[in-house]
Amino acid sequence: MTTIYNRDLGIAEKHIFSIRNKGLKFDTADDIKPYLEELNKLDNVAKVDISGNTISPECSQLLAKELLNFKDTLVDINLQDIYTSRDRFEIPKSLSEFFPVLLQLPNLSILNLSDNAFGQDAIDVIDDFISKCTTVEYFIITNNGLGPFSGARVGKALYRSAKLREKTENSKTLKAFWCGRNRLENGSCEALALGFRANKDLEEIKLYQNGIRPSGISTLINFGLSSLKNLKVLDLQDNTFTLPGSYALSENIKNWPELIELNVNDCLLKAKGCKLFLDKLAEISNKSKLQILRLQYNELEVDSLESLTKFLNNMKDLNSLELNGNRFEEDSDLIEKINEIFEEKGLGELDELDDLEEPDSDEEDDEEDDEEDDEDDEVANAPEEIDARLKELETELAATHI
Repeated sequence: MTTIYNRDLGIAEKHIFSIRNKGLKFDTADDIKPYLEELNKLDNVAKVDISGNTISPECSQLLAKELLNFKDTLVDINLQDIYTSRDRFEIPKSLSEFFPVLLQLPNLSILNLSDNAFGQDAIDVIDDFISKCTTVEYFIITNNGLGPFSGARVGKALYRSAKLREKTENSKTLKAFWCGRNRLENGSCEALALGFRANKDLEEIKLYQNGIRPSGISTLINFGLSSLKNLKVLDLQDNTFTLPGSYALSENIKNWPELIELNVNDCLLKAKGCKLFLDKLAEISNKSKLQILRLQYNELEVDSLESLTKFLNNMKDLNSLELNGNRFEEDSDLIEKINEIFEEKGLGELDELDDLEEPDSDEEDDEEDDEEDDEDDEVANAPEEIDARLKELETELAATHI
């Protein structure tokens, strides 16, 4: 699945060089020469998009050199999906040609590196680049096969970058970070939490489909995301919360007064976690700016629907509520009540409820609750240890940052 990222910076077509999705194979200088000539016919190029082609280290060097001709005007570079058929040694060599040049672009705002098979082979050059980067505001690195080891190094690099931005003249703060579909798992979460809280102006974080378990989610939220007062978009879809993650989310929802979109679809909050979260959301509902709330496939039950009916009218900006895949009847009176509230407000709609579950038996619920309680106890005993490790890591990084 190709990563889709669109941010309109209002760049005129005449200032865009794009060979997007042409399936070109740049192996030699002769292969890329006509496209470099085409690039150099343009004036004041602001965006370069070579996504959906494949490029060798040799051609990367040639293209990178040409980018410097537009050093002061380039703001958006898309290097998404540019290494199909390349071996594990070519990719870091190619990045080593691009990155030193990208660091020389004072106005570079958007960088998309998604859908490239970095794994652990390219992490040294990626770590070095992120650590030295002070201009990129929107950093998209999704579906790169990073894994927990490389994910942790990205987190540490984000910390170093934040500290460098603080002391660099004309630097910009990081606003958006996408790192979905990267198998980050729990092993990366402490370093990422540290990286996030160091970049306090972050407004958009997407970490969907990363195999993060409840203790990792709790660490990310409690020790990282909780510090981001300007957060507007949070996407944690298809990770696993259960009660520990739900508790962390519930306790910190008040810390994001600017939040407009929350995606926890497929996160297994479970019935208790959903109710806990919605009760906490109710407490701030009259000042919430949420426009989109995604709660699909979380075992949400009737008690949560009842909670929603009590405060939904307070949420003046909410225009989309997703509840499909949960445990209630489609013809429930409470669903009718929710639809009536949206109608009366003149704003808001439910998703299509075409895949609802049957409620489990009380016996099954009790067994699941016991499992949740066991895991909750394990996580609850860890905060002091996590805090100590993060302080130690921060001290270590502070002594070695660029």
